[in-house]
Amino acid sequence: MLRRKDTDIPATDVEMDGAEGVKIRVIISKEDGAPNCVMRRFTIEPGGHTPYHTHNWEHEIYVLSGEGEARQGDQRHPMNPGTVILAIPNEEHNFNNTGTEPLDFLCIVPHMQEK
Repeated sequence: MLRRKDTDIPATDVEMDGAEGVKIRVIISKEDGAPNCVMRRFTIEPGGHTPYHTHNWEHEIYVLSGEGEARQGDQRHPMNPGTVILAIPNEEHNFNNTGTEPLDFLCIVPHMQEK
């Protein structure tokens, strides 16, 4: 069994075209012995956003704090603490902070897609 605090992992900038004000912590990965999934914690600063993108794996999201929206095509879905989101494979999406505080959420993906 692995036990640690997510804050034990340093946050790093997401350096993808189209990302602005986004940090990531990979808090559980295959290197920790997880056979299937990676758990990541994202922090998006006010006014920040992830790139608008698509890929062939799902995202499972759980919002911890802050306010934002998930965009899917021309649809906008509010995000606030306790919101869960499933971005299905090949669905264009991005995440935006629309509030005045950092937007924090957990994101779980298959480990073979870890980046």
